[in-house]
Amino acid sequence: MATVTFRDETAAGRPLAEFELPGLPESIPARELLRLRVREEVARHNARPEARFTGLVRPSAAETELNGPHRLDWEKQADAAERAFLRNGFVLLIGDRQIEDLAEIVDLTADPVVSFIKLVPLVGG
Repeated sequence: MATVTFRDETAAGRPLAEFELPGLPESIPARELLRLRVREEVARHNARPEARFTGLVRPSAAETELNGPHRLDWEKQADAAERAFLRNGFVLLIGDRQIEDLAEIVDLTADPVVSFIKLVPLVGG
């Protein structure tokens, strides 16, 4: 099992936020890794709601209106994150290597740091 550090960075490489997630498989598809990250950040937000969600993608206005500003659906957020990745809304780095295909299998024992660099503000994915 691997412990992964998920990190948000600026385009210049300055860390903005990070958290660790233990107990992940040693190799995993990038899509599943992305979805795990989103599920964890939404679970943390829902456990301690704040007025503003500061995750990878912001909830759409419709989701905020439906669920209120505090409770989020991790699957909707994960779907939005996948769409944002496909539209080049953020760069996904494993160690120093850029992931270009969410189907790619990632070896987490070699590079346990997963960085996300937002390229544009993401509203609803």
